[in-house]
Amino acid sequence: MNPQRVLLYYGFTPISDPVAIRLWQIKLCQSLNLKGRIFIAPTGINGTVGGDIEDLRNYVQQTRTYPGFKKIGFKWSQGNGDEFPKLSVQLKDELVAFDNPDEIKVDESGVIGGGKHLRPEQVHELVAERGDDVVFFDGRNKYEAKIGKFKNAIVPDVESSREFVREIESGKYDHLKEKPVVTYCTGGIRCEILSVVMKNRGFKEVYQIDGGIVKYGEKFADSGLWEGSLYTFDSRMAIDFSTKTKVIGECEICKAPSKIFRNCRTKTCHELILLCDSCDALPAEAKCTHDSNKTRDHDLVG
Repeated sequence: MNPQRVLLYYGFTPISDPVAIRLWQIKLCQSLNLKGRIFIAPTGINGTVGGDIEDLRNYVQQTRTYPGFKKIGFKWSQGNGDEFPKLSVQLKDELVAFDNPDEIKVDESGVIGGGKHLRPEQVHELVAERGDDVVFFDGRNKYEAKIGKFKNAIVPDVESSREFVREIESGKYDHLKEKPVVTYCTGGIRCEILSVVMKNRGFKEVYQIDGGIVKYGEKFADSGLWEGSLYTFDSRMAIDFSTKTKVIGECEICKAPSKIFRNCRTKTCHELILLCDSCDALPAEAKCTHDSNKTRDHDLVG
């Protein structure tokens, strides 16, 4: 059996016929025995797929034959073949659900008016030059930051991307509008939108990490400004960048170190709970820490 891998990617480009692209992607993935989740919108494509490494290489090659997808940066991650139960290719109004589709404009080069892209080493150069003035701003859902984040980062109080516009407009972060703000998320896609939202609301100097946390972790692992594990939206739940990864998460019951989210199985709660192994062995009703019956609105890759 050939090695298994996971591909994370996105590409912003005008798509005149999303239905045709969806049918093409379904046929392509099925022919290569790939599983995962792909979103297609008038503004581009966003996917995470897993399978045999040779099949994934073939997928990359064929996907790039579409003119608007030629420049997509595919990010590779370790896999075991069981990350996804099936293939899902969906049509969306937005690649990331910020509930502001009319605000985001794209052309063949990507999102118009977003933050300046910084390679991982350029992030360090900015910090060396500007020091404590640099603000790291988490572009993910707040629970993801429980197990990993940039040191001293601001973590907005949001449960889903739909809450970001309201959060930015709340005034909580107005004191940052004159500072250099580095947005970050899993693979970079959420920051493409978030940086536009921030710039349109008066933030003067907004950056985003090219390739997101994934690319930064590949470059610096646990010897840079990132600490902890990276939450993933598949069966792995979390990945580490080295054998020295610090566990920064805490069990929601006993506060013991933990980086593993578990799905609450009580009748009225479907939240993800950060639990240690000991507390996970408790009866379902005893370990539920939430009083809501909502499910998390998961983004795809970040």
